[in-house]
Amino acid sequence: MNENNQQKPRLKFLFVSIDALIGDLAWAVKKEGHEVKYFIQEKTQKDVCDGFLDKVDDWKAETGWADVVVFDDFGFGEDAERLRKAGKAVVGGSIYTDRLEMDREFGQAEMKGAGISIIPRWNFTNFDEAIDFIRKNPDRYVIKPSGLAQNEKELLFVGQEEDGKDILEMLERYKKNWGKMIKAFQMQKYISGVEVAVGAFFNGEDFIYPINVNFEHKRMFPGELGPSTGEMGTSMFWTNRSPIFDSTLLKMKDMLAASGYVGYIDINCIVNSRGIYPLEWTTRFGYPHISIAMEGVLSEWGAFLYGIAKKEKPELRTKRAFQVGVVVAVPPFPFHDPDAFRRYSEDASIIFKKPVFDGMHLGDVKLVENDWRLAGNSGYVLVVTGSGTTMDETRKVAYNRIKNIMIPNMFYRTDIGSRWNEDSDRLVMWGYL
Repeated sequence: MNENNQQKPRLKFLFVSIDALIGDLAWAVKKEGHEVKYFIQEKTQKDVCDGFLDKVDDWKAETGWADVVVFDDFGFGEDAERLRKAGKAVVGGSIYTDRLEMDREFGQAEMKGAGISIIPRWNFTNFDEAIDFIRKNPDRYVIKPSGLAQNEKELLFVGQEEDGKDILEMLERYKKNWGKMIKAFQMQKYISGVEVAVGAFFNGEDFIYPINVNFEHKRMFPGELGPSTGEMGTSMFWTNRSPIFDSTLLKMKDMLAASGYVGYIDINCIVNSRGIYPLEWTTRFGYPHISIAMEGVLSEWGAFLYGIAKKEKPELRTKRAFQVGVVVAVPPFPFHDPDAFRRYSEDASIIFKKPVFDGMHLGDVKLVENDWRLAGNSGYVLVVTGSGTTMDETRKVAYNRIKNIMIPNMFYRTDIGSRWNEDSDRLVMWGYL
């Protein structure tokens, strides 16, 4: 062992998850030599990362053991604040940032208060009132459920008709089929342009540079067809400067610092020749975003996470390159259907034609006798990543890596990153790149 390795502190990390989202990052930290324990709340996801990580049944009982507690989702803000006040190093949200993401109206109002341009929007708790509004104000809109319902990505609907007739039809269906789940929702005016997100790590006081510029591909099929999945893949790059970041996230610095937020935070926008229009917050790690970001980061994750949790400014070294990540899934993804998972996918093996694991990031996977197998019941299997100096080269690296994998009934999008040439031309023309 060389002198540098001897000097590295071995830290204890406790990763806390609701739906087994953060296993890939936890595995990366473990491979760096740190001790890692992993808690998963959702019963149907308990076997995710078995064999890769040590599990615990009661995360609160382990906080005394941990040097760093990492929360992977919104909803833990109160716990994170309590632990911080007790002197614990925590990567995770705050009560304030939980509300930014959970309550769309609050999130938009906070942006407006910070001087960020926002898209005209209207909030409803009654479907009949929304239907009446559309009839009186025909236009193209987007329906966005608020609260926990926003996790059901297939409920987000982007209207295609200028008179709003498709929105009226969809509201009638939501009223009939989803009325009990959707307690509140937002109608947002449709804005055309390039969809782009900017994000950065925050250490409780300030942003850590470089920042991340990324382009999500949310629909299930190539060409942005099919149901919204949350995300089927993303292209991205790291940069020290972005006019989009300066016009959005940077203006929220004081509010984030006041709340004590620590972790990655992202804001998704539509940009065009007239301006930058934020869509929504991600006040947590994004998925599969964090796995794709890992492809472009050279710094060790354990030291970096510990540093930001201690309000330090650890160096974040990144590749001068593009990254692409592709979600590899099996049925029933993106839908929740445990019976379909048992029928088509349960316990299936992931076969690697060659024993090469570069760019392979854990989704709902477990390790059984050195065999990678499907776990949980979501069908979200792997995120396969690549990096390169051009977007075309980056895409080839990622998709060549996918060719090394065999899983029964696997599917993935074949066009992640293919919009780059068109999108980047427009962003350069408008002065955003």
